[in-house]
Amino acid sequence: MSIWDGARDFTSIALSRPRDRVAMLTLDRPRQRNAYTHALCDEVLAALDDYLRDDTLRCLIITGAGKAFCSGGDVSGVDGVRASLRGTQLAEGREMRDGMQRVILALAHLDKPVIAMINGPAVAGGLALALSCDIRIASDRALLGDTSGQLGLLPDEGGAWLFPRAMGLDRALRMTILAEVYDAAEALRLGLVTEMVAHDALERHTLALAERIAAQAPLAVRLAKSMMVRGLDSTLERSLGDARLAVEIANTTKDATEGIIAFLEKRKPVFNGN
Repeated sequence: MSIWDGARDFTSIALSRPRDRVAMLTLDRPRQRNAYTHALCDEVLAALDDYLRDDTLRCLIITGAGKAFCSGGDVSGVDGVRASLRGTQLAEGREMRDGMQRVILALAHLDKPVIAMINGPAVAGGLALALSCDIRIASDRALLGDTSGQLGLLPDEGGAWLFPRAMGLDRALRMTILAEVYDAAEALRLGLVTEMVAHDALERHTLALAERIAAQAPLAVRLAKSMMVRGLDSTLERSLGDARLAVEIANTTKDATEGIIAFLEKRKPVFNGN
């Protein structure tokens, strides 16, 4: 039994299958505006690992419970691990390495599609989490930015790498240094989100998009994502080499045959993942 079917109890996240072949991971600390702790990060990592291994799931949605997506790290002191590590510079770095940085890396290495459904504020580490997803759908009530500077902290969850790639170095520096937060329309203009929709339509719109993704040939989707992600830090020549290798895998599958036959027969293809 999959953890997506209730095989494991979680305290900081909630898991569901809202549609066929679609999974939803909800950060479930609404009173803390879904601020992350080590316990939450551990649970998210377990869920991502299971999503990767479960071939019945083809698209994952990450969102937050209540009125926020994620407000970054929990600095209230409720996280026992955080409290136990305070006091030395090396301990602070270890805290980040063993916390949200692991989640950001797991998402970066995940070759299956992930959608961020941004229902409210996504700031600091919460913005880094959203930017680690492949597609970001924001409610018109969402707020996005980097508030770490207000506390004398840094964009240490991956923001220093993610923010400039999303919005350009100059804008990322301004956002972080001045601790700016933007409404959804401005975030869309700056490139922090993919789409903005009315709040009441957010879940319906995101689920419809996830269903469309889940209906595609899963191996082709995973290979296409991997090719594009690798291509960001590669040369054109290496990227073309990756494409040739991927073609040797994808073009010989039954799904590729089904796609061509369906096109010739003028019908929707039915992809089985093989």
